[in-house]
Amino acid sequence: MKNIMAVYGTRPEAIKMAPIIKALAAAPSLEVTATVTGQHREMLDQVNALFGITPDYDLNVIQPHQSLNGVLTRTVNGLDKLFDTARTDAVIVQGDTTSTAAGALAAFNRGIPVIHTEAGLRSFDLTSPFPEEANRKVTSQLASLHLTPTVQAKDNLLREGIAEEIITVTGNTVIDALLEVVNKPVTFTDSRLEGAADSHRDILLVTTHRRENQGTAMQGVGRALARLAMHYPEAWIILPAHRNPVVRETILPALDGCANVIVTEPLSYGEFTRLMNLAKVVLTDSGGVQEEAPSLGKPVLVMRSNTERPEAVGAGTVRLIGTEEERVVREVSHLFDCPRAYASMAHAVNPYGDGHAAARTSAAVEEFFGVGRRLAEFAP
Repeated sequence: MKNIMAVYGTRPEAIKMAPIIKALAAAPSLEVTATVTGQHREMLDQVNALFGITPDYDLNVIQPHQSLNGVLTRTVNGLDKLFDTARTDAVIVQGDTTSTAAGALAAFNRGIPVIHTEAGLRSFDLTSPFPEEANRKVTSQLASLHLTPTVQAKDNLLREGIAEEIITVTGNTVIDALLEVVNKPVTFTDSRLEGAADSHRDILLVTTHRRENQGTAMQGVGRALARLAMHYPEAWIILPAHRNPVVRETILPALDGCANVIVTEPLSYGEFTRLMNLAKVVLTDSGGVQEEAPSLGKPVLVMRSNTERPEAVGAGTVRLIGTEEERVVREVSHLFDCPRAYASMAHAVNPYGDGHAAARTSAAVEEFFGVGRRLAEFAP
C-alpha cells in the first residue's frame, strides 16, 4: 500500500484536490494523507467541509502580514518535520501556489517523488501572473510525474525537455468538482443575492484580485463597472470582494452609490458556483474561473494581457480584454447587447475536462508505482 501525501493550502487548490483525494482513497493499492498548509484559512476550511474532507495534518502557516517568503519557509520547515514521522511514498501538489512550490521543494529535498497535477501551464512571463508562473516552472523541474489538464500543457512540458513517458493528460479536476457541486442545493447567506436570483435579471459576476492589476489598472476597472451599472440599470453587477485591503481600497470607491451593484464578502465555493450558474457574463482576472465558467455555458472576459490557459481563448469561451476602462465597458456591453456574439461564446466547447480527471489521475499514480495502468488521455 503506497501512501500519497496531498499538500495544498488555498481554496482553488482545495477545490481541485478534493476529487483527487477521493479517487486516491478509493484506489485499492493506494492510501492518501491530506496535509493542508493553511495558506488560506477560512476559505480552505469551507471547501474541505463541502467535500467532506478532514485533513490529517494542518501546518497552519499563515500569520498576519506574512510575505510570500514567509509562507514558503514556514511550509517547507513544517513539511520537513512532518516527513520525520509520516510515512510518505510520494507527495502530490496542485497547480502553482506558494504551497505547491514549497511542497515540491520539501519533498524533493527528502528524496520523495513529486507528482504535479495541473502541470504544464505557462504564460511565458515570470511577472504575470506573479508568483504563479515561477511556482509552476520550479515545480516542473522537481516533479517525477506530470499530470496536465490539456494537450497544449503537455506540449509545453515536452518543449522544456521533460520526457513524454512521465506526462499524461488527465483533464482538469476543477470540472470534476464543479459538476459535483453545481447540483447541490445552496442558499446564499447574503439575502441580497437571493433577491438578485429571484429577480431573474441579468447578472454580471466580477472577481478581481491579481497583484499585477492592483493600483491604477484596478481603479480603471472600478470606473468601468460604475459606468456599466449606469448603462444597464436593470442588470445586477455582483462583486464578491477579495479580503485584501489593497483590492478593496482600490476598486470599491468608484462603486459607492451604485444601486444595482452588490458587493459581498468572499463566497463559499457552493455559493460561488450557484452565482456563476446564474450569471449572464463573468468578468474576472482569476485563473480557475476561466476553466469553470465555460462548463456552465458562461462567456468569460479576462482582465489580463496574457493567460496560461490559452485553450479556452482558442475555443472561443474566453476573451482576453486587459484592464483598460474603455475596453472593459465595450466588451461587456457587446455581450449584453449582441445575442449573436453572446451565443458564439456561450455555446463553445469547454477544452478543460469531462468530469473524469480524478480517475485518470489516480490511475496514473497507480501506474507510477507499478500497481496499475493509466487510462486513455483526456481529449475534448
